[in-house]
Parts: sequence; C-alpha cells; structure tokens
Amino acid sequence: MRVPSSVEEAVRLQVDLAPSVVRSAPPGFAPRTAAGLDVAYAIGSPFLAAAAVTVSVATGEVLESATALGEAEFPYVPGLFAFRELPTLLRALSRLTVTPDLLLADGHGLAHPRRFGLACHLGVETGLPSIGVAKTSMGPYVAPATARGARSPLLDGDEEVGAVLRTQRNVKPVFVSIGHLVDLDTACAQVIALTPRYRLPETTRAADHLSRQALHARVFR
Repeated sequence: MRVPSSVEEAVRLQVDLAPSVVRSAPPGFAPRTAAGLDVAYAIGSPFLAAAAVTVSVATGEVLESATALGEAEFPYVPGLFAFRELPTLLRALSRLTVTPDLLLADGHGLAHPRRFGLACHLGVETGLPSIGVAKTSMGPYVAPATARGARSPLLDGDEEVGAVLRTQRNVKPVFVSIGHLVDLDTACAQVIALTPRYRLPETTRAADHLSRQALHARVFR
C-alpha cells in the first residue's frame, strides 16, 4: 500500500475507502482458522516489528506464524494508525503459506471517526473477513453485565459502531467492531470462541508475544 504524504491525504483516503467496507459475512461463513496481527514499536526509534499468527478457531492451537520488520513512515496521529502499521503488517501476512479464514486486528474497525479503522483498512486491502478487537474504547460506554459473553452497544452519537464485550467473567471488556465482510453478531461470536481463558483473543496474545520477540531480536542483534 502507498503511504500518504500528509495527514490531510490520509484522512481523504479513509473517507474514500470507508464505503468499500462490507458489513455482512459471506453465506455460510464458518471460519476454521483466524490470524491475529500486531505490531511492536522500538522506544525512541522508527523501527517496528509486525507479526501474523494463525490459530485454529476450534482448539486455539498455533498453526503458522510470520514476522516482518520495518520503519514507521507516517507520524503518530490518532485515528491514522493504519498508515504507520499496515505496510509492515501486510508483509508479515504475505509470508504465511496458508491464507487464514479470518483476520483479527489489535485495534478498531468501524468504531472510528470516519468508520475506517485499522481492521477495516486491513480487510479492504486483503479482501479477507476482518474484526477489530481493541483494548480501549473510542469514547464513553455503558459496561455490559459481568457474565462471559455479555455485551452492550458501543455508540458514536446515536450510531452503534461496535460492541462492548465481556470475554471473561468480572474482567474488563474488549471493544469489538466490524472490519470487513462480517456482521457484528458474528464478530462477537468469533471473539468469544477465541478467548477461552483470557481477556484477549489467543490470536492477539500470540501476535503480541511474537512481535515483541522479533523487535527484541532486531534491536539487540
């Protein structure tokens, strides 16, 4: 992907691409594999490491993983993180030998001021179903009930842009939103399937660990 030369160009690109997002799943969508994607940054350096880790949705077993190293070519601007992370994430994803059925991004999808967060950009770029699973909310929310699987709407004004989802009983929720080629109910069901023990999906946990390992090896080699 081409990195925009300015913040204004990046915003225009998001606005132009947002209508490309498909907010429904393909007929009979039942993913067997899901890939988590995450990026680790070097403090005080432009270096970053991206990881893509594919797991079995049924068992959580890691099936394949890949990493890529790069440099952030776009400034740190809230709402425009995809332009810093996506080029290297796409390189890591391209190094997987088997295309996963579903992508999970460590960030938002439709829950974004222009309805085109990292998960949306990732899905539109690859043409694969994608979900955003963020650790922090884009704004105020009403907490769901304490039971695993409970959810409440994530709103931007009057528009529902995602779900506040409790993945473990009495544990802080995550913030799920559509990326591409998936509906919100399906997205939440997949996130629950991928969080059998911890707050975050197994895909996210594995990709976070691997990206940190790859960055450490790059910085201290």
